Amino acid sequence: MVAALLLLVVATATAQESFLEVTASGSGQSSLAVATPLRLEGSENPEAAREVVDALAFDMTLSGLFQVVPRDLERGGIRPGEFNFALWKAAGVRLLLKSGYSSTGGDRLTLELRLYDVLQEKQLIAKRFSGSSRDVRRLAHGFSDEILRTMTGLAGPFTGKIAFVSKRTGNKEIYLMDYDGCNVQPLTKNRSINLNPDFFPSGREIIYTTYKNRNPDLYRRELYSGAEAKVSTQRGLNVTAAVAPGGDRIALAMSKEGHSQIYIITPQGKQLARLTNSSALEVSPAWSPDGKQLAFVSDRLGKPQIFIANADGSTIHRLTTSGSYNVEPRWSPKGNVIAYCRQMGGGFQIFLITPDGGSNTQITSEGSNEHPRWSPDGRFITFSSKRGGKESIYVMRADGSGQTKVSRNGGSDTHPVWSPQGR
Repeated sequence: MVAALLLLVVATATAQESFLEVTASGSGQSSLAVATPLRLEGSENPEAAREVVDALAFDMTLSGLFQVVPRDLERGGIRPGEFNFALWKAAGVRLLLKSGYSSTGGDRLTLELRLYDVLQEKQLIAKRFSGSSRDVRRLAHGFSDEILRTMTGLAGPFTGKIAFVSKRTGNKEIYLMDYDGCNVQPLTKNRSINLNPDFFPSGREIIYTTYKNRNPDLYRRELYSGAEAKVSTQRGLNVTAAVAPGGDRIALAMSKEGHSQIYIITPQGKQLARLTNSSALEVSPAWSPDGKQLAFVSDRLGKPQIFIANADGSTIHRLTTSGSYNVEPRWSPKGNVIAYCRQMGGGFQIFLITPDGGSNTQITSEGSNEHPRWSPDGRFITFSSKRGGKESIYVMRADGSGQTKVSRNGGSDTHPVWSPQGR
């Protein structure tokens, strides 16, 4: 049986890096036990303990690196020397996640989390996080980010948020939630139609299109203060806007001069350039990670297809050549692939295509799937899917595996977008 090797970076006492080979089973996954958090100081908080286990298990399962086993074989402590490795070895556990919590007065909570290599009887990571007890899941997600950083050299995206559109009140309003669907909060309450949120690189502000003044206008909104400002209120469409990686430009579709065309404006609404100039309908611009190119949708050949242009509008060329209806491109953070949607059998499926068109792979097949948006590290994709009659937000790994519903209500949820790294 061929074993998969995972490299764990371990910080040594001399602050140099060493490497530990973790040999997984033939499935390529290491068994990871998530023990129930122990009370270290203060009062018992079983709800917080449950939330910690749930968040960690969700993150680690989605990562695809582990076979997660929430279990308690013993109730020893969480620090080295306070528990029995032999019991975990006998159970076939390869990695062990121990944690504890302390109530430090009022609504404050401190989490101490430690990851161990059971076979080597070695501590790999130890972190302490403090915050409000209401933030217990965010604190746990923070440790999950650190686990992926240790495993791969790149932090996970689990502390990120997802902005999305929902009809749970009867109107299309924009909401914000943790990436796993918890802690949902409304951002707009204008009882109108609000669409296509996108984050600025800071993660503290979004743009979106709203019909609250009876025209599809583009607004920007600070997430926590709620302050809003008009960006583009040209007569006609101001839609499918995307913020450039540097946050200094916005690409969007406007119909102020007739057919919908792609324009580039400042965050204050000043026009910088007109990217396209045709008699076709052109929408849905998507920036490359370096801000030098844009993918967009055009029906200049009769049916919607995806094209790529330089950010100054030069060198436009067709990307998709298969399928008669391709829309909603989104460049991966590494720039090596573009996710998009193709109409198939009355619905849509998500595909990945390389920027040169050389590789084109379907990654969804169940239901109708739209609005793919990447996690900031490029490991995952969030999207909306209509399965069982209602649209919901899902997340999956970048290869299409691990598709998991994160919407936790019975409403219609669409247009998800993942916040930038660490926001």
